Amino acid sequence: MLLQQLLDGHVIVIDKPYQWTSFQAVNKIKSAIRRTYDLKKFKIGHAGTLDPLATGVLLVCVGKATKTIEELQNGEKIYSGTIVLGATTPCYDLERSIDSYYPYQHITLPLIQQTIPQFLGTIQQVPPIFSAVKINGQRAYNYARETKTDEPTPLPTPKNVNIYEFEITDFRAGTSAPDGFNPTILPTGDAPQHHLYDNPLGTVPSHLPQLDFRIRCGKGTYIRSIARDLGLALDSGAFLASLRREQVGNYTLQQAISPDQIDEYLAQ
Repeated sequence: MLLQQLLDGHVIVIDKPYQWTSFQAVNKIKSAIRRTYDLKKFKIGHAGTLDPLATGVLLVCVGKATKTIEELQNGEKIYSGTIVLGATTPCYDLERSIDSYYPYQHITLPLIQQTIPQFLGTIQQVPPIFSAVKINGQRAYNYARETKTDEPTPLPTPKNVNIYEFEITDFRAGTSAPDGFNPTILPTGDAPQHHLYDNPLGTVPSHLPQLDFRIRCGKGTYIRSIARDLGLALDSGAFLASLRREQVGNYTLQQAISPDQIDEYLAQ
């Protein structure tokens, strides 16, 4: 690829790997561009953060394409993944261990299908406290990491989001808890608390029910919050166990490359 083509504006579609931050992915591309073109200063950024435990489409904008970041962020997104029912975690995904268990034997596929319409259209959603949204000018995850217990943690402001499609692609009903399982004994860990992504990944108890989904939604939608709210709507608990972003606007996984393929991509 000619340098001028890149600087005139180019969007590189990355398939972000599991446990990478979006910042890491952008840095990988930035280093490759500097190395390939012996370039020190240029504009680069991404159009929409993906959580470290999520994979899939991350749009990296280079040169004049950075002017289109807001427009790209406004595009529709398609996600697929897995929600676990019958338990919750503080961050609504596996960045933290389970903090509570709930009844799940009453949950059936027909009940889930009856509940899904509540999540279609324009709905109000509270972003996760473990997120980059701002509360009083500070990132929400900074409040979440505070160790103070003498005052309540402020919550993000609810906002309207648009859910266009919510399809259940598979459902695995729960089974009886294994012998010796005690829901009052929660998983523990000795992980450092100073940084969210330093913590060990949680595990999914195999007896809990799971559903696979596909969601088409508008900007600003937190799939983790949908998992939490679905658990509440089912008179239980839920958290997100896996997430893959399949599409952003007109950009799809079929167009994506891994960060490790960037040198070959630039050489084309």
